[in-house]
Amino acid sequence: MMEKLSANEFDANLKAVNERLKIALEKSGRNREDVILLAAIKTVDAETVNYAIENGINYIGENKVQEFLSKNDNINSAHRHFIGHLQTNKVKDIIDKVELIQSVDSIKLAREISKQAVNKNLEINILLEVNIANEESKWGFEASSLEQDIIEIATLPNIHIKGLMAIPPICEKNEENRKYFQKMYKLFIDIRDKKIDNSNMEILSMGMSDDFDIAVEEGANLIRLGTALFGRRIY
Repeated sequence: MMEKLSANEFDANLKAVNERLKIALEKSGRNREDVILLAAIKTVDAETVNYAIENGINYIGENKVQEFLSKNDNINSAHRHFIGHLQTNKVKDIIDKVELIQSVDSIKLAREISKQAVNKNLEINILLEVNIANEESKWGFEASSLEQDIIEIATLPNIHIKGLMAIPPICEKNEENRKYFQKMYKLFIDIRDKKIDNSNMEILSMGMSDDFDIAVEEGANLIRLGTALFGRRIY
C-alpha cells in the first residue's frame, strides 16, 4: 500500500524524473522520444494512475495479475504492459488486456502464452526476461543460451518477440549496475544482428527508479519507474 499522493507531489516527482532523464539522454546522444517512460503502478490507486496518464504518462505496467484485474476497468486509456512474474495459470486472465508481456522468463511460459493466444485468436508481443547476473533467486533466461531459446520461442504461433528485459541485482551503489546494463545492451545488439525470424529486437527494457539514468546511458529504450514517480510504498 501507499499513502495517497497529492497532485503537487506527483508533479514534483515527474519533473525530477524528466530532469534526470534529460541529462542521461544528453550523455548518450539521444532524444527524449527515443526512450519510453513506463509507470510501474503496483499498489498505486486508479485515481493516481489516471492523474499520471492525464499528465503525459502513456505507458503503465502492472506486476500482479489480481491487482491488475481489480483496477484495470477504472484506469484511463494507456499502453498497458505486464511487467511482473507471470504464472502460466494466470496467462488466460490478462492475455487480451495487455499489449506487451515484458516478463516472459521461460520457454514453458512462452508456450502457454502462445496456446492462449491461439485459443483467443490474438497476436501477442513479448519481451524475454534475461537473468543477466545469473542470480539463483531470480527468474529469466541465461545469456549463454538465449539465442537458442529465442530460435525455439520464435517458432511458436501467435507470439512475437519484440526485445529483452532485465532486472539487475540490488547493488550497494547504483553505478555498480552499469556493467550489467552494458552486458544487456551487447546481448541485445548481438541478437538483433542475428536477424532471427519473428524476433525483432526493438525494445530493451531495463532501469528502474534508482538506476534508470545509468540504464539510459547504456542503451535502454524503455524504463520502468515506480518509486521515482509515486514515492516509497509499503508492502
